[in-house]
Amino acid sequence: MSVARVTEIKASSKKSFDDAIAVGLSRANKTLKNVKGAWIKEQEISIGDNGKIDEYRVLMKVTFILND
Repeated sequence: MSVARVTEIKASSKKSFDDAIAVGLSRANKTLKNVKGAWIKEQEISIGDNGKIDEYRVLMKVTFILND
């Protein structure tokens, strides 16, 4: 039987929501072992002075399996 833990990660990208997710998962895999899934809880954008999207942000819950 496995025991899992869930942690929240906020990540951002200048390109897209997909890229922000990839950045967050890449960082999670550097620190956490046995990452098995993620759920995108929130998406938001930051708008610059020019009125255009400046940054894409995601808040995700990442699930990973704890070692024995």
